[in-house]
Amino acid sequence: MRIENELKLDFGNVLIRPKRSTLKSRSEVSLSREYRFHTSGDLYFGIPIIASSMDGVGTFTMAETLSTHNLFTCLSKNYSAQALSDWIITKGRDINDNWAYSMGITQADFEKFGQVYDLTMNQDIIKNELIKYVCIDVANGYSNYFVDAVKSFRSIYPDITIIAGNVVTGEMTEELILNGVDIVKVGIGSGSVCTTRIKTGVGYPQLSAIIECADAAHGLGGHIIADGGCTTSGDVAKAFGAGADFVMLGGMLAGHDEGEGEPVFNDNGVQTGVQFYGMSSKKANDKHSGGLRDYRTSEGREVTISYRGDVSNTIQDILGGLRSACTYVGAVRLKDLSKCTTFIRCHDTHNRVFE
Repeated sequence: MRIENELKLDFGNVLIRPKRSTLKSRSEVSLSREYRFHTSGDLYFGIPIIASSMDGVGTFTMAETLSTHNLFTCLSKNYSAQALSDWIITKGRDINDNWAYSMGITQADFEKFGQVYDLTMNQDIIKNELIKYVCIDVANGYSNYFVDAVKSFRSIYPDITIIAGNVVTGEMTEELILNGVDIVKVGIGSGSVCTTRIKTGVGYPQLSAIIECADAAHGLGGHIIADGGCTTSGDVAKAFGAGADFVMLGGMLAGHDEGEGEPVFNDNGVQTGVQFYGMSSKKANDKHSGGLRDYRTSEGREVTISYRGDVSNTIQDILGGLRSACTYVGAVRLKDLSKCTTFIRCHDTHNRVFE
């Protein structure tokens, strides 16, 4: 046993200090980023906010809608191979810079991806040009089995941009990048419907995880996604200020029409809520895995969140807050935000009278 005494921080422990700015308006801020991925060699251009692959978030409809805002979606792992293939061929092909195929690391996951890859392959070309991004997604990115699966996938598909995680430390970020991952997903236990920290005692304060993993990734030419912990547009700004290349949102994008979650109605038949649950919850296991195995416990919540209508309204609010953050510190581009950010440690971040 050992204890690390260095202070670690979460979004609720800091504010961004304002600085002099030459910007006259939020409209002058550019939120688009351009990245060249170190292993796949592919080029990304867009606003680097990502819808999570969770049920109720990572849907086909969400991907189609967010693409109109130049945002990104990691599709749910739970679509069938046929449904994925049909969507990719008919609609996904037109927005293939704005979504990722999501998968686990079992043999069945590899076989399913191979099926989708073959079904969407144009036989006249050498590589599949419709599937550009693949998210290899597990709760615990520290197992050797996970690293071996990533290496195997990279050897089979050298041209695909690989997103993989989750991890929270610099050394594991480096391990994944050195084994072919282009974008490392950072965050353990920080999600709104995740109970991993409660059930296991394992985790890492998300802001410090972003700072440390971004530093490790950027030193090797890699990139990171800050996955989890954001509840407001201010948290999104803090994540980018800490060095995240992308920010992934689950709960902030849940409850919308595009998520196609199970609706909840009041006694008058009016929709007031939407069911939302973590992907390690009992509900998710019952729905997709035939129930919890006798050696496991649920590590996710099942909640009802308010019905929120069209996701475009929420996107406008998030992007508006992010632009405003940039104006407060003089960042003309989102790219400049981390260079302009100074975090102030504090005991509380805002007035909670009317919460």
